[in-house]
Amino acid sequence: MNIVVLVKQVPDTYSERKLSSGDHTLDRDATDAVLDEINERAIESALQLKEGDGAGDSTVTVVAMGPDRATDAIRKALSMGADKAVHLSDEALHGSCAIQTSKALAKVIGTLGEVDLVLAGNEASDGRTGAIPAMVADVLGLPSLTHARELTVDGATVTVRRETDDGVTVLTAELPAVVSVNEKINEPRYPSFKGIMAAKKKPVTTLTLADAGIDASEVGLANATSTVTSSQPKPPKSGGEKVTDEGDGGQKIAAFLVGQKLI
Repeated sequence: MNIVVLVKQVPDTYSERKLSSGDHTLDRDATDAVLDEINERAIESALQLKEGDGAGDSTVTVVAMGPDRATDAIRKALSMGADKAVHLSDEALHGSCAIQTSKALAKVIGTLGEVDLVLAGNEASDGRTGAIPAMVADVLGLPSLTHARELTVDGATVTVRRETDDGVTVLTAELPAVVSVNEKINEPRYPSFKGIMAAKKKPVTTLTLADAGIDASEVGLANATSTVTSSQPKPPKSGGEKVTDEGDGGQKIAAFLVGQKLI
């Protein structure tokens, strides 16, 4: 089975993230960058499927779209156990919207030959559109099974279990298909020293827009379907309001809550 996992390098969740003052896009150089945690779970799901393959001939390929530094995230994916990677990197991609991104990723997937299953996280921790996997499936003309809590493949059928506040839903589709996983699907493995060393020798193919058959007019901030027109830094935290109880503390607290429209 040929499995593709979509991965993304994002700013560290625990660092302060900000938009650039020039074009209001995410300033990726201002913070440490990491492989998005939800992508680690997608990779783990792919590796579990590979390990459960009785024939042992499954291949896991990670696909990333991003600047040169995204190779760090790719190497982590490879050190976890993925077999190879494809990195779409081109300056013209800067500022691409969700629609442009999904079309570009679909083009890259199209260069990989016959793909049986595409896995992805349900949403990235930076953009949080939560729509890329479904969009990629739409462009490829494949079934889309989203927010998987459990994932199994039996022959040519993929089955996912989705849990919501309303109950449990079981979805099935014939391969090939696109599946997005949620944060409860598994606990991703840590890369071993052996895996880290092996990752240095695994193939990483870097593609430009031209290599992937993508016209520059199809991507980039100038051609995006959505843009941020203005932004400003969040205001600094201010001190809380102190209430001195002089026998009327309860009334003062109630007045404060009324002023905040909490009661």
